[in-house]
Amino acid sequence: MLLRRRPPQIDTRPSHPAQGFEHLGGEAIAVLKWLKDNQVEFVLVGPVAEAMRGGDASSGPVAIIPAPYRRNHERLSRALDAAHARPRPETGARDSREAVVAKAMAEQSGAGERWVLGTGTHFLDVEGRPTGTPGYQELLYESARFEPASGVAVDVASPEDIEHYAHVRRTGTSPELRITRGVPQESAANST
Repeated sequence: MLLRRRPPQIDTRPSHPAQGFEHLGGEAIAVLKWLKDNQVEFVLVGPVAEAMRGGDASSGPVAIIPAPYRRNHERLSRALDAAHARPRPETGARDSREAVVAKAMAEQSGAGERWVLGTGTHFLDVEGRPTGTPGYQELLYESARFEPASGVAVDVASPEDIEHYAHVRRTGTSPELRITRGVPQESAANST
């Protein structure tokens, strides 16, 4: 088999974060570099995006919204399959027989489901698109580009969008804004 045709693997060597990103974990930078090496287009949301925007040492998986076109999903599928990514134990999968193949996960990620994957010490969440959440194009429009390590430039969602997806992760539904009109004070006083 030709080695040139194999997708790039996750680099397990220690990474050197750029100045200002020393608080990011080496595992997160390795996952971001691996996604970029596999030419996966995405917008970063979740705890790592929050850490990049806010500078705090938030721990958690790399959470992404992949670009919704077929070729990008195929690249993500190949990368996940080559890395032997499987659902993390907290998702309820008890063994590899119950695990869904990573290729199917990536293809279905646009269906509104969230895929929580792991490859040893490296964790990746592929966010779906539940009703009412911003899609890839909306996120990309409001995003900013950061370079947490040399040669690894990623688009990070806006703080509002990061909070939106954090709410979806916590509750399973998109936040709703309800506006109710109360009875004006003068009307209430006149009716009695």
